[in-house]
Amino acid sequence: MTTLGGRAAPGALPAILALAIIGAPAQVPAGEPDAPGTKAEEKSLSVYREWPFDEKEAQRRQKETAEKTGLPTEKSVDLGDGVKLEFVLVPPGEFEMGSPDEERGLASDQDESPVHRVRITRPFYMGKHEVTQEAWEKLMGANPSRFKGAQSPVESVSWNDAQQFLKKLNAKMEGKAVFRLPTEAQWEYACRAGTSTAYHFGADVEKNMKDFAWFEWNSEGKTHPVGGKKPNAWGLHDMHGNVWEWCADIYEFKYYAGSPKDDPAGPAAGALRAIRGGAWYNGPGSCRSANRYGFDPARGSPLYGLRLVAEAAEPNALKAP
Repeated sequence: MTTLGGRAAPGALPAILALAIIGAPAQVPAGEPDAPGTKAEEKSLSVYREWPFDEKEAQRRQKETAEKTGLPTEKSVDLGDGVKLEFVLVPPGEFEMGSPDEERGLASDQDESPVHRVRITRPFYMGKHEVTQEAWEKLMGANPSRFKGAQSPVESVSWNDAQQFLKKLNAKMEGKAVFRLPTEAQWEYACRAGTSTAYHFGADVEKNMKDFAWFEWNSEGKTHPVGGKKPNAWGLHDMHGNVWEWCADIYEFKYYAGSPKDDPAGPAAGALRAIRGGAWYNGPGSCRSANRYGFDPARGSPLYGLRLVAEAAEPNALKAP
């Protein structure tokens, strides 16, 4: 858990299927970690084992995954009248989920331990941005946000509200693609983009955070248009700050002690839903890559919004009818 300006603040959903862009998990080679450019890797899509990795390698894996699956590295879904949802392809891979004691420094953040190896076995599309107010209003017919702005993230939405949005979006796609909230594991893996530091830009908050996030120090007490800050190595904006992002998982404080290695999707039962990323109101600690919180799925807040993941059977499937 974390704190909201010194108060207890917003981090996991019944198990949802790992989001597949292709029909089956990528192959996990036996023996030594896969090496870029080897014959084994060229024959089939593999789960990348080496971690952490730098921005250049993140982009190489992204490009290679696109080439092997026939899927574009970026994809837009047109909702009509020029309103779009943009997605970025995230390669499969392994990473260390959670945070060490020296990063947290607070007993209340023990839900981020133990640090454990996780394997994302399938590539998936992650929303390039948080869902905007214009996208929400296009499908739902109303805008619940306190801080109005067509390109700002929708907020004041509950987890249950997010499910209604997804229901309408998936109906619009007529089975050609499926949209969901990310699992906590997908969210953290996508946010880190190869990094093991507290933030995807490193650990120097004073020097770098203002360039990548809207948070307590620079937000002026409100949300801001999506994409206004620098992205991470995979091209995802606002993974730190602006609004907390609902995840699919049910939240459990001790879940990491026994979570599965492959595509963990949260416990099967529980009262709270996970939320990630921090918001405009929060200090740096709440916006860390590993930070997690559980919140009532029936309640919204000006701090809470959402980001989507998408699956598709083929490259041309991610088009609204």
